[in-house]
Amino acid sequence: MSETTTARNGLRERALKLDAADPLADRRALFALDDGVYLDGNSLGALPVHVPDRVRDVLTRQWGELRIRSWGESGWWTAPERIGDRIAPLVGAAAGQIVVGDSTSVNVFKAVVAATRLAGPAGEGRDEILVDASTFPTDGYIAASAARLTGHRIVPVEPAGVPAALGPRTAAVLLNHVDYRSGRLHDLPGLTAAVRAAGAIAVWDLCHSAGALPVGLDEHGVDLAVGCTYKYLNGGPGSPAYLYVAERHQAAFDSPLPGWNSHADPFGMTPDYAPADGSVRGRVGTPDIVSMLTLEAALDVWDGVSVDAVRAKSLALTDFFLECVQAYAPAGRLVSATPAAHAERGSQVALRCEDAEPVMRRLIERGVVGDLRRPDVLRFGFTPLYVGFADAERAARVLAEVLDEAPVA
Repeated sequence: MSETTTARNGLRERALKLDAADPLADRRALFALDDGVYLDGNSLGALPVHVPDRVRDVLTRQWGELRIRSWGESGWWTAPERIGDRIAPLVGAAAGQIVVGDSTSVNVFKAVVAATRLAGPAGEGRDEILVDASTFPTDGYIAASAARLTGHRIVPVEPAGVPAALGPRTAAVLLNHVDYRSGRLHDLPGLTAAVRAAGAIAVWDLCHSAGALPVGLDEHGVDLAVGCTYKYLNGGPGSPAYLYVAERHQAAFDSPLPGWNSHADPFGMTPDYAPADGSVRGRVGTPDIVSMLTLEAALDVWDGVSVDAVRAKSLALTDFFLECVQAYAPAGRLVSATPAAHAERGSQVALRCEDAEPVMRRLIERGVVGDLRRPDVLRFGFTPLYVGFADAERAARVLAEVLDEAPVA
């Protein structure tokens, strides 16, 4: 038996033992999965198996039979805050601070403009918005538009450089908790403290961290945060996003998109706007009830799950995958762009590969689904609720087989 075969057998055996000892292993049965390896939950989470029946009830009974009565009798009207309270423990927030609705992009716009208003008019000196220079592009587009509308200017800065860039002109800082390309985890506690000490408002994008690791919004004094629900929260394609407004800011939170749903008397239909109290003022128009209640059903998979346990498994999975890649892959073909240090790692592994696009295509053809970020990054997302150690070993093995073949075209 060759040394390579022995190494592979040893890693496979370890994977089986780790899966057998995994306290979250029973969660896998809650999801609709096939025989492949799904490592793209950082783009779209898998479907929880009970969701179709719940959605069928929304369509046939709540809408089909009760119709308009469901706004009250089925709890449609209170769904944005009710579902927000279910997300709250997953991101370390007390109840009453998260409202669900709209897209992440719309909520980024609300948060950034509201942050500048909380910090004071640009004409009074705070006229800069610091933006993560490596941010997901839409965040940058939205922030730039918000700056044009409010008379601020954008200052791109790498997250590690934020403390040095802060000053008396800084109104708000928009940062990603986890970098969408590399999977790097940024220092939310330290950066939030620095922003607040400078008298500015911290806005965090949690799209690649919520549901994968502890966030601690309340504990770390975050001002505003946004996030999507279709990745690690498994809410379904296009499921509504959420907006967090710390309780201390709610009375002064001035949304740039005031709508009838956030009015203190929404059915009064008055010409003048008066904002509701609490997180409700983050609402705009009529919520997307079908996708919102789909999300509510999907969140059932989190019942009884500790985010700390999810984080522990995430780190173990990504460690093991990197170990398998190092053992299996041809030398010199892959370089990890994901930090080795646990304190700097989210729940994905990014591997630089010269021919990333055809390599990922072949991986998907062989049942290992990840994704890529051009020009050269293979991304593998590890969702601890349904990804196991045998999945990680198999993915690394198939990746090595693809790389060992003739040059990919």
